[in-house]
Amino acid sequence: MINVLLVGNGRMGKLIQEVISETEGICVADVVDDTCPEKLQSAPAYDVVMDFSAPASLSGVCDYVKRTGAALVSGTTGYSERELELIKELAEHAAVIHSANYSLGIAVFRRVLSEITPVLKDSFDIEITETHHHGKADAPSGTAKLLLAAVDPGGEYDAVYGRQGNCGARPKKEIGIHALRGGTVAGTHTVSFFGDDEIFEITHTATSRRIFVNGAVKTALAIAGKPPKMYSLEELIFNK
Repeated sequence: MINVLLVGNGRMGKLIQEVISETEGICVADVVDDTCPEKLQSAPAYDVVMDFSAPASLSGVCDYVKRTGAALVSGTTGYSERELELIKELAEHAAVIHSANYSLGIAVFRRVLSEITPVLKDSFDIEITETHHHGKADAPSGTAKLLLAAVDPGGEYDAVYGRQGNCGARPKKEIGIHALRGGTVAGTHTVSFFGDDEIFEITHTATSRRIFVNGAVKTALAIAGKPPKMYSLEELIFNK
């Protein structure tokens, strides 16, 4: 049995508990939220810590992983570059994965983008659009950033987050990223390739947060017991 320490008890945290209760071989041993952050200082060494909370919890999560060597499945978004570096440094102590999106569909989306972008980028303009519910705090979404990294892994393009005023003609080496917010949308992401007289688009739509949770739980099952390292979804889910 894989024992999980869950950090975060919001909508995602509650859904993780629900999915884990329906999954064999794994259980939630304890839950830490903003009412009891001190639990991270005294909690025993569980097999996996799943962090779907807020950036403010990162310090306690890092201390817990260093103290216990528990594998980390991190799905918190809104981190700064320095905070992301702190997560990567944890790979010296434990098996670690951080992803803004654990959907299997998004994992395939990223792989497809990495294969088709080199073929299209010289003759097509690229734009990314993401839509989320009105309660989402960060913009652009962490998933949009993942898709940007798949399209432009070498950082060759300038990322433009929305446009306003007299921007002039669109530069070739530019990728626009646009965030829409409203209603109860779980998440829709589109990458558009605009060419001369043709448009090629890929869209992923999440109709429920459960798809993210299903992938995260599969990841927790896969990472438990793994040696210290920074893992990717491709390694854990697709065995690549």
